[in-house]
Amino acid sequence: QVQLVESGGGLVQPGRSLILSCAASGLIFSNYAMRWYRQAPGKERELVASITATGGGTDYADSVKGRFTISRDKAKATVYLQMNNLKPEDTAVYLCNAYRRYMLKDLNYWGQGTQVTVSS
Repeated sequence: QVQLVESGGGLVQPGRSLILSCAASGLIFSNYAMRWYRQAPGKERELVASITATGGGTDYADSVKGRFTISRDKAKATVYLQMNNLKPEDTAVYLCNAYRRYMLKDLNYWGQGTQVTVSS
């Protein structure tokens, strides 16, 4: 079965950096666009960053542009989120998503999430 396992979250001071990883298994990784979402308490889930199946295109929420970078490693079937200059408002559970449009259906798989807390 499909598994997405996130890691790399934790407590960090404002201005510092973290790298999140999401290891995928049970799917053909290169067929899926990969996305990072985040959800803070009392707020809606927010799409933070996405990368196409080929890795040729990326997109970011305005709130993280210039600070976050999404990348993927086909050989390791892993997607990363490099987060620089972290702010307290970046505090949230970060979730990895694999998405593919196939045979007129949207296929979505989710990881369990990893907590990122930005606080002094």
